[in-house]
Formats: sequence, C-alpha cells, structure tokens
Amino acid sequence: MALPAPFPPDCLCAGAAHWDVIGRAALPAARGDDLPGRVLRRPGGVALNIARALAAAGRRPALLAAVGSDAAGRALVAATARAGVATGFVLRPRVATDAYVAVEDGGGLVAAVADTGLLDGLDAGLLAPLADGRLATPGRPWRGPVVIDGNLAPAFLAALAAAPVLAAADLRLVAASPAKAARLAAFAGRAGATLYLNRAEAAVLLGRELADAPAAARALAAAGLAGAIVTDGGAPLAEAAGGALRLRRPPATAVQGVTGAGDAFVAAHLAAEMAGADPEAALDAAVAAATLLVAGAAAR
Repeated sequence: MALPAPFPPDCLCAGAAHWDVIGRAALPAARGDDLPGRVLRRPGGVALNIARALAAAGRRPALLAAVGSDAAGRALVAATARAGVATGFVLRPRVATDAYVAVEDGGGLVAAVADTGLLDGLDAGLLAPLADGRLATPGRPWRGPVVIDGNLAPAFLAALAAAPVLAAADLRLVAASPAKAARLAAFAGRAGATLYLNRAEAAVLLGRELADAPAAARALAAAGLAGAIVTDGGAPLAEAAGGALRLRRPPATAVQGVTGAGDAFVAAHLAAEMAGADPEAALDAAVAAATLLVAGAAAR
C-alpha cells in the first residue's frame, strides 16, 4: 500500500515526469497503418514510474523533477502525491508539462515521440533540496538510494556524477534508450553506482557489440561500476556485481504492453534490496515485476 505524503523520504528519483499517451494496436502495426486498439493516458517518465512503483512497494520515494504549472501538470502532481510519492521538491515552472506518445502492438514498441523541453532544460536547481537542508547539506550528504534517469541532459548528468552532495549516495543509473545510453559514461569508475540497461544500450555505452547480456554485464563491471544489470529481451539477463555474475531467463509471456517494463524492473530490484533481500531474491523480484507488466497483469 502506498504511504501518505508528506513523509521523510528514504529514496530519491531524479528525471522525467510527464503524461504517457499509449496506443496499443490489436494487430501487427506497420508504417501508415490505421488499426483498432486501445489508447491509454497515464502518469509516466522513467523517474516518476520508478517512484510510483517504489511507493507501491512500501518505500518512501521523493520525486526530483520539473512539471509544468498548466492543468496537465497540476493533475500529474496530484496523481503522483496520491500514489504516495513526495512531490514537495518538484520544480513547477510556468510552462507546459512534458508528454510522451507511443504506439505498441503485440511485438512491442512500434514508435514513440517524447516532448521533453522541461526535462532537457533542468539545471542545478533540481539539486537544491540536497544542499539547502530540506533533504541534505554539503556537510551532511544524502546517503540513501538515488535513481538517476538517463533522459537527463548530458551536461547535467556530468554535473550529477561530480556533485559532492551525491558523493555518499547509492546511485541507480537507468539508461533511457540506446540513443541516450552514452550519457551515462560520466559515471564510469564511480563507486556505489549500479547501472540498469539492455544489451543494445550496453553496446552504445561500451562502444562495441556484445555477444550477450553476461558479456555486457562483465564488461560494464570491468569499467568500474559497482554493479550492472543487463537485460536482453527474452534471452537471459545478467547481473555483475561484487565479483559475482547472476543469470536469469525471463519467462515466456504474451506481450500486452512494454512501456514502463524496465522501470518496473528497476523499482522492484531496488525495493527488494532496500527491504534486505539478498542479491538472488532481489533479481527474482525484478524479473517478476517486469513480467507482470509485459503480460498486462500489473497495475498501470
């Protein structure tokens, strides 16, 4: 059950927060098709999706994001607060709220367009609560988990990697897409950072193709990250951390939706670890959560 806000947060989620509009076609889709299906509108964005899932798992997340002061933004912040996420640190500029539009069919994502002017313009103001005493101070840095969304602008991600207020944090880095995966290179060699990404994103980040998820996870760990979890569609996924390599094969399931599956994976993994689960159990929880969402059984 989601916890009521306000509350002292135990984890932070920094990055995208917007409305998702998702069209799910009943038949395989090709360019130019006009197909029957369903259109859903729901809160979205990597940081917001993970924060909501963490709240549903009983954690106390705070969202660090920018949401417009328009009607869409007011509704989004209200929905986020009702879900048990602390929204008092969200920036509210007088502009339109970001949005994401996607088309899916039974094979997964067909195409998507993201309108992310607010996200792209985020600057050090997002970190103010970590410096002014609301969440931490330079002399008392934040020591809990911080989810960092790879959708953030490259310069801002580099600033986060070097920020003293995050020096003691448990960083969870989420690659947003292959096109943006290279942005996370700023965190290479950063102790206490765990990276979540798929094999295509790992190939971009490492600058070379990897045979499979285990090879990618090993290469990322060798680059100095505390841990790396690499997924590969229906093929085995791998986690490399602490000198160990853990493998899982996702169960076969009919695809009912894919948008947010990676976010569900990250949130379940982090929530399990925060609850004291061992690495094997945390990985099992992550796979189960993503599978439920893909199969259409998870709350959306």
